[in-house]
Amino acid sequence: MDVVATQESKAKQEAVDFQTDPSRYKHWRLAFDGPVATLTMDVAEDGGIRPGYKLKLNSYDLGVDIELHDALQRIRFEHPEIRSVIITSAKNRIFCSGANIYMLGLASHAWKVNFCKFTNETRNGIEDASEHSGLKFIAACNGTTAGGGYELALACDEIILVDDRSSAISLPELPLLGVLPGTGGLTRVTDKRKVRRDHADMFCTNSDGVRGQRAKEWRLVDDAVKPQQFAEQIKQRALKLAEESDRPAGAKGVALTPLKRTINEAGLHYEYVEVQCNREARTATITVRAPDCIAEDTLEKVIAAGANWWPLQMACALDDAILNLRANELDLGLWIFKTTGNKDVVLAIDEFLLNHQRNWFVREVLGMMRRTFARIDVTSRSIYALVEPGSCFAGTLLELALAADRVYMRDTQESGDAPSMTLSKMNFGALPMVNKLSRLTARFYNDETHIDNLRSGIGKNLSAREALDAGLVTAAPDDLDWEDEIRQAIESRAAQSPDALTGLEANLRFGPGETMETRIFGRLSAWQNWIFNRPNAVGASGALKVYGTGAPVKFNWERV
Repeated sequence: MDVVATQESKAKQEAVDFQTDPSRYKHWRLAFDGPVATLTMDVAEDGGIRPGYKLKLNSYDLGVDIELHDALQRIRFEHPEIRSVIITSAKNRIFCSGANIYMLGLASHAWKVNFCKFTNETRNGIEDASEHSGLKFIAACNGTTAGGGYELALACDEIILVDDRSSAISLPELPLLGVLPGTGGLTRVTDKRKVRRDHADMFCTNSDGVRGQRAKEWRLVDDAVKPQQFAEQIKQRALKLAEESDRPAGAKGVALTPLKRTINEAGLHYEYVEVQCNREARTATITVRAPDCIAEDTLEKVIAAGANWWPLQMACALDDAILNLRANELDLGLWIFKTTGNKDVVLAIDEFLLNHQRNWFVREVLGMMRRTFARIDVTSRSIYALVEPGSCFAGTLLELALAADRVYMRDTQESGDAPSMTLSKMNFGALPMVNKLSRLTARFYNDETHIDNLRSGIGKNLSAREALDAGLVTAAPDDLDWEDEIRQAIESRAAQSPDALTGLEANLRFGPGETMETRIFGRLSAWQNWIFNRPNAVGASGALKVYGTGAPVKFNWERV
């Protein structure tokens, strides 16, 4: 019994918790001045999320990014008066030196990949807020800006570098570490900043980086400003960007109260989300519940409900569950989505969301839902959806099925208990994937005729046969075959190579057509799963392993 208790205690200590709040921040300070928020990075050297390294020179680890993610959420929901955000540093002559190299050297492969994915989703969140929330971001690079530090700056709308003759921006991963700026660095340099290929080649192979006016000429920054004018220039530019925002200056924010959750050996338990872990079968069953009735039917009641309003509470809980499973349950390779609850309530809430999406709070709730479902799309887990009697795959919750690699729907013959699926307007673009397409559009490869036919059936309860004919489900076994077919589908998936499945799923989920985001995540998967396993990076004499030790790097010079 004591051994079991010790093991459980150790497991709890090692689990990553993605929940925090400003009172617990170690690495960021958040300040507000009229329409402008300032996020100041001041990383505590001894505040690493894991022991064994120091976070020197404003370098970061997963714990630093968890705080950044939380701060961005606070700005969105709790401070609607904020219209522009300055991201800067409290360190003298250092903006951010990027991901902590010693942390990466000590980390397992899985930790590195999960860290890079969450980091990039947080950067995507900045860009999402710029596109959808009326927030504009300025990276005030008041010193050295290297690696992931520059990638943080790249996520902002504008980058202003201090021109003090010593501060440079750089992506030194290749020359120093034998890896790549894979958390969106290369892709944003080309797709977003449109840096010329030869300039980008020189920039990314030179560990010293680029300074001042050359950085501006090469489009790596928007401006390079002398130290004497730097602070005032940042202030004025932030105010100018704030004037262009439609965020409501006089609105009262909505507090993001702590999630009500229980975590134990069986799984994760929230009010509207239940995760059951079957470690023997290597599956996680995620059940999302809709409310039984509508308690809030006006904007005033919705805003008063705040974080307890079902769409927001559900999305926050599901987001937390996804992050916990990705970081803490690596062996659970198959996620099975189920739903339950009142379909009519979900459809009514969908209608309310779309009718009031111009309201700042409703817009932010839609944004939270959009980002949460997008996490599913880019997660390296197999995903099934099971539509059974009592299911609630309608509207918003139907997106869970549309995000799945396969959908199984029971074609039951029991009267009055047959499951159905129901489309709402929410399924036609309000919650796009990272490729900017609705899941229906991606599923049917932009077949407008098919999508128009589906649109004409909005609100109709589709039977298993109808859903199968409409292409919304993969298979519809009858009562006799259901148990065996689902068991075989689960067991066969769990028996296949996780590495190969990750590659397969990443290739199939998005279909033709690329965006900056899909290019980032596609390359992230390929780079991290190849380069981070190669001896030139992580071998005994690999660049990432020997960095800072004084030992020489030994490369295998074969080009393959």
